[in-house]
Amino acid sequence: MSDPAVAPRVEYPPATAESPGAAIRVLIVDDHTTFTELLTGALDREPDLRSVGYANNAETGVEQALALRPDVVIMDYHLPGADGIWAAARILEQVPEIRIVLLTGDPTPESFVQAAATGICAFLPKDGSLATLLDALRHAPIGGMVVRPSLVAQLGELHVSKRTSAWTPSLTQRERAVLQLMAEGYDVRSNASTLGISQNTCRGYVKSILAKLGAHTQLEAVVAARKLDLLSQSPDA
Repeated sequence: MSDPAVAPRVEYPPATAESPGAAIRVLIVDDHTTFTELLTGALDREPDLRSVGYANNAETGVEQALALRPDVVIMDYHLPGADGIWAAARILEQVPEIRIVLLTGDPTPESFVQAAATGICAFLPKDGSLATLLDALRHAPIGGMVVRPSLVAQLGELHVSKRTSAWTPSLTQRERAVLQLMAEGYDVRSNASTLGISQNTCRGYVKSILAKLGAHTQLEAVVAARKLDLLSQSPDA
């Protein structure tokens, strides 16, 4: 890599409904050259994934995302200058259909809450398995949500909302079942299969849950649910 700051590789057309077999186009934003090279190679060995460029800082990452319009961005949390959360917010403000997977070497509940508010679709430890990351990339374009379960379990201790403990939204039995699966890290496709409903129906439940919890993303909804102790309730209650 002669220029780690900006080095778009090859322009590929984005996957569309008219080209369902097209590879998922991935932009990498990370300031560790070796990690970026290894990840680029791993992506290009997968038949359904393809790296389209990389950047080594937040500002350049935003520029590359807006220029290349990838399907998914792999974003490091710790970057020179502005951090990955800042970059994710800037990208999603202008191109909300881009999905962002945020990686961090030291995941904490506080950084998770901040990241969830931007609308990212996954928050993963940087030292996690490659298989988990590749799976997150494949599910990201269809609305998947991936987060390490042990991190979600810590969120109940945080004051992440101005709501009082006396306020509890009224969720239906089915909504509570969907919410529980969301908290366990499953995506819409898996949730629909588990519950025996269509993906469109499942997405409808997700939208209802977000509205009732005042959340903008599935991650933010799980955070709010932990704070309100909703996930301790049995879906059959």
